[in-house]
Amino acid sequence: MVHIDSWEMCSQNWSPDFREQFKRRRGYDPLPFLPVYTGLIINNPETSERFLWDIRQTSNELIIENHAGRFKELGKRNGFRLSIEPYDMNPAADLDLGSVADVPMCEFWSDGFGYNSSFSCIEATSIAHVSGLPVVAAESFTADSPEAWKKYPGNMKNQGDWAFCMGINRFFYHTFAHKPFPDKYRPGMTMGPYGVHWDRGQTWWPMVDSYHKYISRCQFVLSQGKAVADILYLTPEGAPQVFLPPSSALDGTSVMPDKKGYSFDGCSPLFLIKNASVKDGKIVFPGGGSYQVMVLPEVENMTPELVAKIGLLVKDGATIIGNPPVKSPSLKNYPECDRLVKKLTDSIWGTTPLKNELAQQHFGLGKIWCGTKLHKTLSLKSDRNDSINLYPDYQATISLFKTKIINPDFTSSGNIRYTHRMLPDRDIYFISNRTNSNVSDTCIFRNGTMNAELWNPVTGEINRIKSFHARNGATSVHLNLDSFQSFFLVFYHYPVSASDKENYSENFRPKRTISTLNGPWEVTFDTIWGGPAKIVFDSLSDWSKLNEDGIKHYSGIAVYRKSFDLPGQAKLNADDSYFLDLGILKNLGHIRLNGKDLGILWTAPWQADITRALKNKGNLLEIEVSNLWINRLIGDENQPWDGVVNGKWPEWLLNGTKRESKRYTFTTHRFYKRDDPLEESGLIGPVTIKMRNQSGNEKISD
Repeated sequence: MVHIDSWEMCSQNWSPDFREQFKRRRGYDPLPFLPVYTGLIINNPETSERFLWDIRQTSNELIIENHAGRFKELGKRNGFRLSIEPYDMNPAADLDLGSVADVPMCEFWSDGFGYNSSFSCIEATSIAHVSGLPVVAAESFTADSPEAWKKYPGNMKNQGDWAFCMGINRFFYHTFAHKPFPDKYRPGMTMGPYGVHWDRGQTWWPMVDSYHKYISRCQFVLSQGKAVADILYLTPEGAPQVFLPPSSALDGTSVMPDKKGYSFDGCSPLFLIKNASVKDGKIVFPGGGSYQVMVLPEVENMTPELVAKIGLLVKDGATIIGNPPVKSPSLKNYPECDRLVKKLTDSIWGTTPLKNELAQQHFGLGKIWCGTKLHKTLSLKSDRNDSINLYPDYQATISLFKTKIINPDFTSSGNIRYTHRMLPDRDIYFISNRTNSNVSDTCIFRNGTMNAELWNPVTGEINRIKSFHARNGATSVHLNLDSFQSFFLVFYHYPVSASDKENYSENFRPKRTISTLNGPWEVTFDTIWGGPAKIVFDSLSDWSKLNEDGIKHYSGIAVYRKSFDLPGQAKLNADDSYFLDLGILKNLGHIRLNGKDLGILWTAPWQADITRALKNKGNLLEIEVSNLWINRLIGDENQPWDGVVNGKWPEWLLNGTKRESKRYTFTTHRFYKRDDPLEESGLIGPVTIKMRNQSGNEKISD
């Protein structure tokens, strides 16, 4: 692909042929009005503001055509697609610029490590959903100092799942820094203080494959079918323009705002005029986007072209929420444009003054909900940004769905986020526990069926799941989710093969502890990174709390080994399943039992299925454990700094001579001091073996 990154370069409002382009597009000569560029008023403020609107709109059109459009044209000639991040000081309208892309792209920064750009994620997913584009990309987990190797798959999962639920389905990790030096010079190159460190220099990189499989599974499934949303928010005309939904339509935090039970997208007026139509009372687009209701921005200016399009949609059966505009924003065809706006609004909204209460009016086959009370439902300040909200309160909008008897797409007690994709033969919901605690909840899915499966994207397992009819044809499922755990629920539109057993998913059935693997444990460290070759831990403990410098400052992979027998009363039963629970693990673990590879644990539940490997007696357990770079970097601060100084590489590295300091690590940016707190590390446990009665489970596939 050819990629256009976020704008970040302020406005542009003139070019050699701008005057001719302006005359052709706006229908009048800008020359008499050019003093407005200096802040002067020509004729009156109203006229000057209209001229400025025309200037910005002309710039918007030229940037889209001659910048983004030209990139796309040239790339297409050579077999390239185009991705665009259409935001950040962009002089065009974000949604219009992004709609040129084959792959609309956004960005999100690691929670707590930089800027809040979640608005860009709402914009990019809106562009894709309205257009029917299958891929929404994101510059992902961008970070600023002091990220400093603190991030790892386990503490990135919640935000990654948030991005999936927002509609993103392609991660571009920021930053994958080039590593030109041998492994002994790790962590190695950084991009200054910026970005999550996603490269082979990480301590846990040999174990990251399991996380990458999770991301790949989620991205693939979430690019199938069409996104489901009920509300379409129309942005105002003009440029620059950023789409910001009403804060009341969002839940969660400012950095990770979750959509509520009636999902939404934003749409630009230009895209609406060119592409929208009505089918079965819904506003639809050629790419597959479909919406129950469109909410207009609370603005008094609309061009006649937009008012006419809104009227056509309502006449054909659409439902609209919004009050009539009163004039055009432009000098084009002024003052006739204002008279035309008035004529159109009178025919659509009627000539009777607006009532205070939100009232329904009919026009053609459709409905318009309007009233001066809409002004009063606006939130003047959003709790997520400093911008003024342009739309009615979310509750005022969804009150209409009660009149149409439309259930929320998804309902839970509030601890679970979701997204929904629809295919011809099935509906796919992705859900994620957004808390660090276990959640037991009954979830209601509007488009659920009695033919349901639970897909576990961490393990790849698929299991039957029992679902029940809820109100108005929706489907309820009771779910247990561990800390930040996620699942796909797949509801088929056709019967699936039944089982004589109850079709409960395995995550419903409880496990009981049958053995605790207490000390001693034999642990080997990598001496290259300062750890002891072999040591015996009488009990499991946090490395950073131990006195031995080679352990408390160790960063890398250590191997825990232990032989054990099952207790006499816990003999293996062929009908049962057995699991190894690691308790607290910092930060990733690779498990082998009796020579069998049982996979990598990087997120809750910290359990591995050991049924196929466990014996009654003579078991040998090996657990490779990786922590983070932080402790070794802090320990190395007891030695003189011998890295990059004033932008210059050290002589010992350039010349290949002996390194005089006793530092173990080498990196290009210095984050830590020697008295900084150490990070919890290692296998802390307790390590237990759990058993679950297998009766009632029907595993479909892995």
